[in-house]
Amino acid sequence: MTDITVVIVEDDPMVLEINREFLKAVPGFVIVGTAVNGKEAVKKIKELHPNLVLLDKYLPDISGIDVLVQLRTERIPCDVIMITAARDVGVIKEARRLGAVDYMVKPFRFERYKKSLQDYYRVTKMIANSEDLKQVEIDKWLGNTEDEEHLPKGLNKWTMKEIMLQLMKISVPITAEDLAQKVGMSRVTVRKYLDFLAEKEKVLIKLEYGKIGRPTNLYTFIK
Repeated sequence: MTDITVVIVEDDPMVLEINREFLKAVPGFVIVGTAVNGKEAVKKIKELHPNLVLLDKYLPDISGIDVLVQLRTERIPCDVIMITAARDVGVIKEARRLGAVDYMVKPFRFERYKKSLQDYYRVTKMIANSEDLKQVEIDKWLGNTEDEEHLPKGLNKWTMKEIMLQLMKISVPITAEDLAQKVGMSRVTVRKYLDFLAEKEKVLIKLEYGKIGRPTNLYTFIK
């Protein structure tokens, strides 16, 4: 398979340069263009026909979500990975509904960036020369690859995602009990997921000591 062509949409010169350097370090990808605002992005995407667009939300004219809406409305065949400082759950949900294949939050690490591109490359390569796909291949294409056997018994990926989205939305440390109220689950259930996320270093646990009794665990999503 030939290299995957990429257009980067980013108005911050420093972040744009980081994107360039990171992309050069991941084999199988080539930058064919960049854009610093939404209107320029749509124009270049139409002209250059990239396979993939790395798209920021906060642009000086129209938002990255508006760009994504226009691409989908006009049925322009390209995939989109959002790379943005926006952590709002509503924005994440909207990007997902509009077909973004991944969502990375700034500031991002190279390891996370590399994984996103490698996952995209692997799936794209798999389907490049296929006309009919098996269910397992469709699942990989659609991102349904969080094998539940990788989770402890009694945990499932949908509940995990809901809890993580809530944690991303909250900017201050929270107890398992308070989080349980927000997601409508029992404290015991939420605590199991939080402890698992802590083991995976996706959640930070801080002990808050009172005057008497056992300390309280406070949980924070690691951005």
